[in-house]
Amino acid sequence: MLKNRMTKCGAAIVMLLISACASTPPTNFYVLEALSQAQAQLTHTVKKRQVGIGPITIPTLLERKQIVTRSGNNSVQVAEFQQWAEPVKDKVAQVLTQNLSRLQPDTIFRTYPWSAYGTVNYRMIIDIVRLDTRPGKSANLEATWAVMDEKTHTIVTNGQSAIEHTLADVSYPATVSALSQLLSEFSQELSLALP
Repeated sequence: MLKNRMTKCGAAIVMLLISACASTPPTNFYVLEALSQAQAQLTHTVKKRQVGIGPITIPTLLERKQIVTRSGNNSVQVAEFQQWAEPVKDKVAQVLTQNLSRLQPDTIFRTYPWSAYGTVNYRMIIDIVRLDTRPGKSANLEATWAVMDEKTHTIVTNGQSAIEHTLADVSYPATVSALSQLLSEFSQELSLALP
């Protein structure tokens, strides 16, 4: 009798675990996107200036696969089922490089480390201190940056950027799109800073 009850209890636990697994929502994956404008055709007749992008730093809080958003009272939300398809830091560097290449087709941009391609004329050092959203409220990017002449090892120019947009939508696709837009505008600021 006791053995029969234990068997029924065990079967009930197994069924409960199976149903719990079946109700887990699917995980969605997202990527940041570069500017959508078409890239100009490259010409091979002139030696082009080369600019290195990096190193780039981002807040440690963002170095995870889950998308992090801000909420009220100095708290954050970590979305377990809304994740980046690749490391955010790598993708930010890639997006900035692609954007700058499209904004300045006469310059070759290389993502750090670029040593496999030889030397660069300039280096853009970027410290992103904020790249986040408050769904239904705003999207924010804050960064400090410097352009260094690699030949003389001197800072040519430096600055700070603070970009904020209203974000009425609370969906994760809108959040990712807003972050891509922030990176697009930041790329334009960096492009204007190049000598």
